[in-house]
Amino acid sequence: MTTTAPVRRIEVDGRPATAENLLWPALNHPGHFTAMQVRGGKVRGIGHHLARLDAATRELFGHELDGERVRALIRHILRGDPGIPSVPGAPTDLGGSGHAGNPTAPGGSGHAGNPAAPANPTAPGGSADAIDNASLRIHVHAPAGHPSVMVTVRPPTVLPVALTDRAQSLMSVPYQRPFAHLKLLGGFAQARYGELARRAGFDDALLTGPGGEISEGAVTNIAFYDSTRDGPRIVWPNAPHLAGVTMRLLESRLPAAGLPTRHAPVTLADLPSYTGAFVTNAWGVSPVRRIDSVAYEIDEKVMARVAAVYEDVPWDTV
Repeated sequence: MTTTAPVRRIEVDGRPATAENLLWPALNHPGHFTAMQVRGGKVRGIGHHLARLDAATRELFGHELDGERVRALIRHILRGDPGIPSVPGAPTDLGGSGHAGNPTAPGGSGHAGNPAAPANPTAPGGSADAIDNASLRIHVHAPAGHPSVMVTVRPPTVLPVALTDRAQSLMSVPYQRPFAHLKLLGGFAQARYGELARRAGFDDALLTGPGGEISEGAVTNIAFYDSTRDGPRIVWPNAPHLAGVTMRLLESRLPAAGLPTRHAPVTLADLPSYTGAFVTNAWGVSPVRRIDSVAYEIDEKVMARVAAVYEDVPWDTV
């Protein structure tokens, strides 16, 4: 589950991307991000995304990240809405050239953090250039010690309608992400293992720890289910992992749909004892058809119930 879709727009703190304001993200990797799908200008689980960004910013950089500012930056890049809240003490020049506030300098328009800043000329407010549907990422760095927010927009990702057409095959790899509770930038090892999995004929990698304990997919959460007299039960591996937004949205709603969930250790040796599995990320829910040499029959009834729970999650206004 990867994407190579071209970037349509990039803004840094509400300003169009330039060589100057991209210098820090390009040369300094410490940072974190969240990824979401936008439909009709709305996002599922926006509160979870904002909480994730704020918590990671506090942990990594010792500053809070105002959720209303993040919302304003999203609206600005999608629709050109003005009115981005300022952040006292935040840098206005991310390139370090001394051009901050100089309207004649490249990237130095002085509009960063200015509530009166004009709309992005690439996305005039209310015009035909406004974007309603997109794949959107929010990256947070901290040049000069203060959080800086870069927002990127790509075309939306749409999974196949038929669940069987989106089924995934996963290759287990001996790797767990460091600081797994954070969605960190970089991630060479997980990207490399994903590439190796695809070269071997799989769709992606499955990250495991000592003893073959399963953590998560390279870019997904994974859940397993088994069948009992009382119906299927969902098990999420409890080894170190990122608590993904889609996972959280599902986990809180599945019990009401008759699909109880729990967290428990799951190892590669346990795979044959489960009826099936599925993966989740911002794109949605996809069944798993194979992990290494263990093949799963896709239980379309179970998967349809899980997918229906997710489809019923409301879209939040940004």
